Amino acid sequence: MPKEFSYRGHSLESLSAMSMDEFINLLPSRQRRSLQRGLTTEQRILLEKFRKVKESKNTGKEVGIKTHVRDLIILPEMVGAKISVHNGKDFVTMEIRPEMIGHYLGEFAITNKPVRHGTPGIGASRSSMYVPLK
Repeated sequence: MPKEFSYRGHSLESLSAMSMDEFINLLPSRQRRSLQRGLTTEQRILLEKFRKVKESKNTGKEVGIKTHVRDLIILPEMVGAKISVHNGKDFVTMEIRPEMIGHYLGEFAITNKPVRHGTPGIGASRSSMYVPLK
């Protein structure tokens, strides 16, 4: 049996029913302070797009959102939407799950590629000439 999701003792349904001010008081200090300062115009536009997608989901048409806004905090009303967040090179597509509530969008679109150390290829450098061929 899957574990019931809760954020600081509240279920997803109760989080969705809360007003914005009540939800903000549940967040950690950094996120709370960011939301209390207000949303930027880009963040407002993105929230409106989320609301339009939610309405279109009821009609059965699924729409994805592409954005460069990485500093928006994931709110309960965003859960279930598909979004592509820009990581500096291309867009990383993800579906917003309840566990992501309270995190920033940019946390899920990593901006650097992990370093993979391996054997040098043919003609990589002068030193690769002396790699044993086993």
